[in-house]
Amino acid sequence: FEGLNSFFAELESKAYKIQNRVMLSRYRGKTKCKTCNGKRLRVEANYVKVGNATITDLVEMPINKLAGFFNQLELNDYDTQIANRLLKEINNRLSFLANVGLDYLTLNRKSNTLSGGESQRINLATSLGSSLVGSMYILDEPSIGLHPKDTERLILVLKSLRDLGNTVIVVEHDEDIMKAADNIIDIGPEAGTFGGHVVATGNYDAILASDSLTAQYLNEKLKIEVPKKRRTSKYFVDIKGARENNLKNIDVRFPLGMLTVVTGVSGSGKSTLIKKILYPALQKKLTDFGDKPGQFTALDGNFSNIKQIEFVDQNPIGRSSRSNPVTYIKAYDDIRALFSKQKLSTIRNYQAKHFSFNVDGGRCETCKGEGEVTIEMQFMADVHLECETCKGKRFKKEVLEVTYAGKNIDDILNLTIDDAVTFFEANKQTKIKNKLQPLQDVGLGYVALGQSSSTLSGGEAQRIKLATFLGKGNNKDKALFIFDEPTTGLHFHDIQKLLKSFNALIENGHSIIVVEHNLELIKCADYIIDLGPTGGENGGNLVASGTPEDIIKAKASETGKYLKDKLQ
Repeated sequence: FEGLNSFFAELESKAYKIQNRVMLSRYRGKTKCKTCNGKRLRVEANYVKVGNATITDLVEMPINKLAGFFNQLELNDYDTQIANRLLKEINNRLSFLANVGLDYLTLNRKSNTLSGGESQRINLATSLGSSLVGSMYILDEPSIGLHPKDTERLILVLKSLRDLGNTVIVVEHDEDIMKAADNIIDIGPEAGTFGGHVVATGNYDAILASDSLTAQYLNEKLKIEVPKKRRTSKYFVDIKGARENNLKNIDVRFPLGMLTVVTGVSGSGKSTLIKKILYPALQKKLTDFGDKPGQFTALDGNFSNIKQIEFVDQNPIGRSSRSNPVTYIKAYDDIRALFSKQKLSTIRNYQAKHFSFNVDGGRCETCKGEGEVTIEMQFMADVHLECETCKGKRFKKEVLEVTYAGKNIDDILNLTIDDAVTFFEANKQTKIKNKLQPLQDVGLGYVALGQSSSTLSGGEAQRIKLATFLGKGNNKDKALFIFDEPTTGLHFHDIQKLLKSFNALIENGHSIIVVEHNLELIKCADYIIDLGPTGGENGGNLVASGTPEDIIKAKASETGKYLKDKLQ
């Protein structure tokens, strides 16, 4: 045996074999660079110091400490003269990041490790830094990933933008931001073909006086009911000594067979605990392979009822323009088979493949089933034009002549999930209807069957994945599902549907762990794990755990303070 390095070098030289790639992925992971010790700069860069600190010292400080460093920085007269403008810009930018609630981040934090809400708030801080007036800011759900405590700070930032003389337009579902708005435009009455109308407009009181779906939830004519009884379980997973990133060597118990919610302010360590420790550690235990988990001492517990683990994230369900919800849930195979059995298809010898836009046969040859033609512009963004041959319908003219119940394949793909469920039920196509039903159950009734996956939001992609698991029903292998902020982009009415779907999974014997800030979902949890008390260095502690009723009794819990109103 020549040693580990030469053994893995031999495997890498034959990486075309799948078993070698599997072997490599099982034992390969990222480690800290030994030369720079993770600082990413050459040694010489650290020879230059300002206020007795190197640049790597500064970028590794949390923003709140860094702001303190620059405020107390003492320079001689000459250096002060040179640095005057620079220090003003640095202090301004750091204060903007602190104002949007990101004072726990370090400047060298990788952008791909930031949550969606954090990325959006960095963009917001950039806009604040430009000090523009007379501008229009359009923000799409800036409260994503924000704890109610952080939302209060965000509202102050939005108001300061307005007070500078700007127009601020926010697409939002958060109740606190609605209350702070000067004017609200409520669109509905529902979604998809049942939406698209302005149902109410005016200030918060004017909206409450209307009869819109939003108003009914705000004035509690409709509400998400608190469960009468919290579930209990004898199954659990114990993580002992979690100390990755800012986690303070904590022991956490995750009950199974119920809805467990992990809460805490932004930066309190929720994602680290779940994504970096629990998920990879449990995956390795159950399947013998997975990513290298973060630092922890032991994984223990009674989880014999769990056979697989699924991390349902907000990554797109497909990057191709041909990928869509109906192909992802495997309902399109049945629809194509149905069209291939029609009389005209039999006469023309059309098979199921003729109704696919992924293979030659029935798809438009000009655009290859894309529905549009891409023209490359040398030094500008590509231009996408509707295909002149098929007029965006993606199929050959003769294929579109095949109809079922008066609709061709293009008409079917343009139906919303709600309309498609009604259509297939009316025509006694129970198998197709049953495959589409879970999409309607998770609140995606407004999405078109053939809508390109690339146009779906992260929350929609996540719910399509949830629908695929619901569609499988009560399968033998019980799974643990981990969801990262599934309420992203959801109205109160949609959260109601999401909770029904969660309960359906739990009734089938599965377990659910959710990382969440939305109080409507948190109040319906069977068990809460609250991290904090704040973010960054002052976070990473287990503040409280137990039922929502236990959490509101914990004085140190920021979540408990806001949850109390919801439970009362």
